[in-house]
Amino acid sequence: MHRAVVVLRCKTEKSMNVKAKALLPALGVCALALTATPVHAQAASDLSSGADDGGALRVESDGSLDEGDTAFVAVTAATVWSEKDSPREVDEPALGDSPDLRAWDRALDRSTETRRGLTGLVETQAGYGSEVRVLDVDGRWAKVAVVDQETPKNEDGYPGWVPTAQLVENDRFAELRDEQPTAVVTAKFAELSDIDYAEFDGEAPEAPINAELPLIAQDEDDVRVALPGGGAAWLPVGSVRVDDPEHGFELDEPTGGDLVETARQFEGVDYLWGGVSPIGFDCSGFTYTVFRAHGIELPRDAGDQQNTGTTVSSSKLRAGDLLFFARGGSGRAHHVGMYIGDGKMIHAPNASKDVEIVNWRSWDTGGQFAGAKRYL
Repeated sequence: MHRAVVVLRCKTEKSMNVKAKALLPALGVCALALTATPVHAQAASDLSSGADDGGALRVESDGSLDEGDTAFVAVTAATVWSEKDSPREVDEPALGDSPDLRAWDRALDRSTETRRGLTGLVETQAGYGSEVRVLDVDGRWAKVAVVDQETPKNEDGYPGWVPTAQLVENDRFAELRDEQPTAVVTAKFAELSDIDYAEFDGEAPEAPINAELPLIAQDEDDVRVALPGGGAAWLPVGSVRVDDPEHGFELDEPTGGDLVETARQFEGVDYLWGGVSPIGFDCSGFTYTVFRAHGIELPRDAGDQQNTGTTVSSSKLRAGDLLFFARGGSGRAHHVGMYIGDGKMIHAPNASKDVEIVNWRSWDTGGQFAGAKRYL
């Protein structure tokens, strides 16, 4: 496959007057060179030269995962378990170095009790490319903190156990995250295509919504990103946005309508305790994901989301406000949904239902409404 690409080659102080569609700015930190050579003409073993060849994208690691290391999620979504022995036999598809989350979701459909049984066994999930801090290593398991998921449970991020096979230590990927613009996935899932200098056991991962990958090149229809496990791949231009605040590429402040539009695309997605991907959500994982897609960082759990934002009266709700529910109508929230207007909310209710839109007052038959918060 032949592509005319704009390649980010090196760091420099000199500003380059180069335009590459609307996505890639004229970067002052990286010289851009327009090439018309076949990106895939080189053999995967050719790591000898150039900034966008195998050598520059090779994994840099000491070969072991140890306490205190920074690592990255190398699968579509790593499920973060409460304990190493939390997974049940039915959860086997979620384990290993190439988890099949859709097969796991189908297995959980055996019964509501099977799906509900995840409660207390799973803490959260971390999507492809997510940064984690390694807190402990025990055989084939690592206790980690998911850096981008705020929680009072650990100052480094949301803690729990992940199979080490789903993680990779890669100092080069960390450097590229710091140096390059970021391609942020905006589609439910973005398929990695034309993968270079990387091998996977089984199918290549997908990049779920909010996955953040270093942008290293683009052509007319696609962007090229570095991968956490080394190598590079192309993503469709329409499935990502570019974040590079230094050069004016950042999100506009969202409206409530923007949040509602994003949330509605997940209507019908299965409930999954701890879920933060379009395979399945729990209530706060759903709101966390929707807001993060618009650059708003919420804490991971409902009770902690409840402690942020501005309190609003239930008589003055606007689209995008979060509605919290607690036993007896007061105290720490156990459930959260998002108001979408006309007396309705969208939420991930429980293991017996999918993401749905309901009249929130009619749904709250137990009188558990505990307040609303606004974040815009």
